[in-house]
Amino acid sequence: MDLEKILLRKVGEAVGRFRMIRDGDRVAVALSGGKDSLTLLEALLLLAKRAPVEFSVCAFTVEQGKFLRPIAPLGEYLKERGVDWTYYQDRPSLRLLEEQPEHGCDLCSRYRRRAVYEIARGLGANVIAFGHTADDFCESFLRNALFTGRVSALPPITYSRDKEFRLIRPLAFVTEEITSRFASSLGAPIVPCGCSLRTGTVRKSIRGLFSEIEKDYPHLKETLLSAMGNLETDRLLDPRYLDLDGKSERAARAILPILTE
Repeated sequence: MDLEKILLRKVGEAVGRFRMIRDGDRVAVALSGGKDSLTLLEALLLLAKRAPVEFSVCAFTVEQGKFLRPIAPLGEYLKERGVDWTYYQDRPSLRLLEEQPEHGCDLCSRYRRRAVYEIARGLGANVIAFGHTADDFCESFLRNALFTGRVSALPPITYSRDKEFRLIRPLAFVTEEITSRFASSLGAPIVPCGCSLRTGTVRKSIRGLFSEIEKDYPHLKETLLSAMGNLETDRLLDPRYLDLDGKSERAARAILPILTE
């Protein structure tokens, strides 16, 4: 199947299943300059032309002093594509690079979140789209289960604390293998971020685990994604969801399909 069709089918499935985008929305794509966010932007621009609801797409990039290449070529590419793009230099984050305080990563994350909301507000957006892929969902799921003792992953849709913005992750069913191929086909300038290259020990372990298992089970990620949508809460160890007194009727379950290519 054509790569663009595969991408749009998977993005469309996520958008439709979780009601990510609705009529009249203005969606701001958090564009980091990497392959995932570029793929997300292109997918939403294509989807806006054929979706049953009307919505507009814009993009923004937050400069925190971590890009490993000049950002100008990306801006030129987006201008040629006619994309409404905002480039924002976050001064508090840039000061962090000079001061190198303790817990700098936590502060950086907090500053980035604040900047994202300020930019989206200025763009008149009510939806913010992030480029987390199926790989990120699966890694988060395993990391939480194996290292924090929680059955939890990333939410495909959530809201900012004050409900001002809907936060969505339309690449929930799209693997990094697809975003790599698709971004390469665009011919867009990829601008790597220094933070993305500093992979923690836990994440390296999980990625290594995936690589080994996928040699024998190539659809591992799709199966894990399906598992995240097929919870049997009465077969876990949380008393809140167990029928301790034998009084509840067990409801029939409709198993969600595994979404493959």
